[in-house]
Amino acid sequence: MLIHAVYFWLKADLTPAARSNFLSEVKKLSAVRTVEKVYVATPAKIAERSVTERSFDVALTIVFKDGASHDAYQVDPIHLAFVERNSGSWTKVMVYDSEE
Repeated sequence: MLIHAVYFWLKADLTPAARSNFLSEVKKLSAVRTVEKVYVATPAKIAERSVTERSFDVALTIVFKDGASHDAYQVDPIHLAFVERNSGSWTKVMVYDSEE
């Protein structure tokens, strides 16, 4: 299993409607054939700790069966269209990939 965790920092001047649209766009990535599960979330409203990072705006976690499924996702037209349509919405993206 491969876990693909992506964190987005959105532009500060995005309207609430644009932020909502971005969340909808991220959720469309679940349509990629090689995706097993998708979780889309925003920072949790829980007590802050010194080890907690909450400066991001949107978190995307995708579960893939294996590395080949991840690699296919990277070139899938749905993923490529997401990046093309939405890359102007963020200032920073961090990706963490891990395997079990």
